[in-house]
Amino acid sequence: MKRIAFLISAFVLLLATARALEIPFLSGHINDNAHMLSTEMVAELEAMLTAYEDSTGNQIVLLTITSLEGESLEEYSLRVAETWKLGQKGVDNGALLLIAKDDRKLRIEVGYGLEASLTDAMTSYIINDVITPRFKQGDFESGIREGLQNIIFAADGTIGIDDISSASGDDFPIWMFMTFWFGIVGLFTVMGVFMQGCMGWTLYAFLIPFYLAPAFILSEESKSPIGFIILAIYLLGYPILHLLLPKTDFGKKMAKKVSSGSSRGGSWSSSGWSSSSSGWSSSGSSFSSGSSFSGGGGSFGGGGSSGGW
Repeated sequence: MKRIAFLISAFVLLLATARALEIPFLSGHINDNAHMLSTEMVAELEAMLTAYEDSTGNQIVLLTITSLEGESLEEYSLRVAETWKLGQKGVDNGALLLIAKDDRKLRIEVGYGLEASLTDAMTSYIINDVITPRFKQGDFESGIREGLQNIIFAADGTIGIDDISSASGDDFPIWMFMTFWFGIVGLFTVMGVFMQGCMGWTLYAFLIPFYLAPAFILSEESKSPIGFIILAIYLLGYPILHLLLPKTDFGKKMAKKVSSGSSRGGSWSSSGWSSSSSGWSSSGSSFSSGSSFSGGGGSFGGGGSSGGW
């Protein structure tokens, strides 16, 4: 009888093992196996997460699958994170965003080292207030992009639970977008101020629409004249600075640096991410950077949150 019981137990275990959903190959930061993203979006997000990892060491990875095939979302997500060993060994600074398209489920799995910033409350907010509202509208690309951006900002310590409690689900993404927008436009503004000759004035006129449109959006969203104040500062401050400050080759050097970009396709700083298309190649929903990619030996303990749409 003991032998029979043992054989039955072994058979059941064998069946369970055989039915376990296969863990896909880790090809990069973006593993879009369910084809939820366009080729261009895969390239953009891969560049963003690569630049972020290069700068901070935090390794954030996306995996989309068609179905869990009956397996538990939490168990499968943890198996993927542990198998891929996201994050650095001993630092455990990895995070996984897993999306099961047909099951309409998703989860953020957090490594030990990021649990202080990517808390359960924070990951629950990102899932329920940032990602799933866009998924319900059928906008998968926007939901994934803004979800990953929020994970980055939370892991970086840029936002915390206090910021969440004082901002609505709609206001927060607008704030992030405007910060990114004015950061990029501001870079070209500084370039123009120091440019010699008529190029500085040409750039001044060229940038006006890029300040004007966000001014209306930001003022409307914030219910304050902040957008128009920024516009007025630009319209008056740029000419004054351009006339008073000495002209150097600073603008030329910065323009050359921006246009050349980096071979990895982007850079990350505390103010955000900037990208360049050079050095990247993509085909279909896969992405190739010309080098191998793997986890760094990080560990996970089941921290994070799950949700659905």
